[in-house]
Order: sequence, then structure tokens, then C-alpha cells
Amino acid sequence: MPNSIRIRTEPCNVNYVNRIMEGYEYLGVVTTIDRSDGLLMIRATPDTAYEVRQILTDLPVKIEFEMQQ
Repeated sequence: MPNSIRIRTEPCNVNYVNRIMEGYEYLGVVTTIDRSDGLLMIRATPDTAYEVRQILTDLPVKIEFEMQQ
């Protein structure tokens, strides 16, 4: 899925990232893959994927982008 963005953050920030995406009126839809490990996937469209990456990069919490498998 080329427009899915996998990220890792501290588990305490999982809900924060989800709420930010909700605040952007679901520019991307967050799925928690592993809450205890802070692993999330954000599904975006081809038109919104770049903007979602920018939003995640600008968050005041540590976000690591995972390589797509």
C-alpha cells in the first residue's frame, strides 16, 4: 500500500498522534499496529500522503518513519 505511512513513537504518544490526525479531519486514518511498541500505520490518499508526512514531522513528539515492507 504505497500511501500508507508506518511510524513508531513512544506508546504514551499513540493517542496524541491519533487525535492530531482526527483534528485534521482524517487527512490520514490511523491504525494502531502495536500499541505497546508505539507502532502505527496512517492510511492516506495519493493527494494527502505528503501533507500527512509533513504534519508528523512537525509534531513536538519523537516520530520515526518505518520502512515499507
